[in-house]
Amino acid sequence: MAQPEPVVEEFAVDDRVCHDSYGLGRVIGVDSTGATVDFSSATVRIATPFRKMTKL
Repeated sequence: MAQPEPVVEEFAVDDRVCHDSYGLGRVIGVDSTGATVDFSSATVRIATPFRKMTKL
């Protein structure tokens, strides 16, 4: 039996997020392959499917 496709959460610019490794941040850019997030210590590109990041 085929596994269902994982649901990929969608993010928008200015969304507040929490990442398992980087902590709290704000989305500053989004495209079809990922999101760029400004965590106070660094700006990081997070690729889809965002397994370690959740919207607040």
